Amino acid sequence: MLPTTILIDEAPRCVVRPTDTKDLNRFIRNGKTYLLADNPDGKITHRNADDIEAVRWRNALALHKAWGGAEEDFFGTPL
Repeated sequence: MLPTTILIDEAPRCVVRPTDTKDLNRFIRNGKTYLLADNPDGKITHRNADDIEAVRWRNALALHKAWGGAEEDFFGTPL
């Protein structure tokens, strides 16, 4: 999948790149406490990352790889 932005009440929270829809849904379900930390009653949605968000994801991936991390081990970054 392409980098995907997770939104809380339409405000970007993080950008991730799940392997498939099942992976995305698992992250949203398991990450609910993290995602809603500042807004426990918020609504979680997602969309494809825009250009700026995709650049932030690529930069975070580059940092992850610079210390020796593998691309398949990198999932995303907060916004």
